[in-house]
Amino acid sequence: MELRRRLVIALLLLLVLATLSTSGYLLLSDNVTFLQALYMTVITLAGVGNGEEIVSTMHNPGLRVFNMAVIVLGWAIAAYVLASITTFLVEGEITNIFWRRKMQKRISELKNHYIVCGLGDTGRHAIEELQKTGTPYVVVDSHDDNVARVREHQSNLFKELLYVIGDATDDLVLEQAGISRAKGLIAALAVDKDNLVITVMVRQKNPGIRIVARCTDLKFSDKMIKAGASATVSPNMIGGMRLASEVLRPHVVGFLDMMVKDQSHTLRIEEIELGKSSTWIGKSLGELNLRQSFNLLPMAIKPGSQSAGATYTVNPPDRYSLEGGSVLIVIGDVSDIRRAREQAHPQGLTAAR
Repeated sequence: MELRRRLVIALLLLLVLATLSTSGYLLLSDNVTFLQALYMTVITLAGVGNGEEIVSTMHNPGLRVFNMAVIVLGWAIAAYVLASITTFLVEGEITNIFWRRKMQKRISELKNHYIVCGLGDTGRHAIEELQKTGTPYVVVDSHDDNVARVREHQSNLFKELLYVIGDATDDLVLEQAGISRAKGLIAALAVDKDNLVITVMVRQKNPGIRIVARCTDLKFSDKMIKAGASATVSPNMIGGMRLASEVLRPHVVGFLDMMVKDQSHTLRIEEIELGKSSTWIGKSLGELNLRQSFNLLPMAIKPGSQSAGATYTVNPPDRYSLEGGSVLIVIGDVSDIRRAREQAHPQGLTAAR
């Protein structure tokens, strides 16, 4: 901002001098047109008018003094403009290079993070949720303007946005984003074929990653699932379901909107996955007392892998005993959910969310 301010000031000074010079030639000379005065100003400031007598100063000492002042001030301002432009270009580029290196270093240190491919309307809303819930993520987009637009409109939310500029269908670009260390990926490009390509490539590079792909045309949904996507999301289908829900259950929709949009709280329905080393294994919900200990309400439980074909148990009783691999669905504030995860895995044995 300081460099831009200096550049603007320099250009304004040059404009003011040009205006004053043209006016001076008009006032101090006889039978001079505006075009002649302007031409005299340009060639004088440019330093190429020494041999031209557009406005004669031979018999006009006052005009000659004025002309010398214009030349001196013109060179001084021109030097300032040139210095400002050079500083703007050089320092700005150097700052940008150091920032990108620092950002790439931070990306290289991430583990179990999420990658969002595409920063359009869908991708922007996705990273808003990741940001609000304190989830580490990296954005991949082919246009620097999209990143700049998001940071300008929501500068407070995306102060430390980590991103990689490049084609998300290029495996080298995804490597820069840490695809081999990532826990999940959101393919949110506008073209379904591109999201399909990303799905195939990412599944090959990281077999354990969870991939969620945007799918405008539902005929691509099965292809994406077969290619390795964990799930697909259709904006059109979600929009239609939302319209119907607004009509049928407006209060439920209002409550869910409050959860997502309330800036003062981050109330969410979240999942707590119990790894094999979790301290909660073998304990009942009554013993954990989630409501009193963490202000969390257990909504459902999906049993561990040893319970083949098991479905969710909704509103589980206090006597329900937890087992390894179980997934506990709870509702509460994100900070309380994070505390519960830390107690369930005190040594950080689960991936950071």
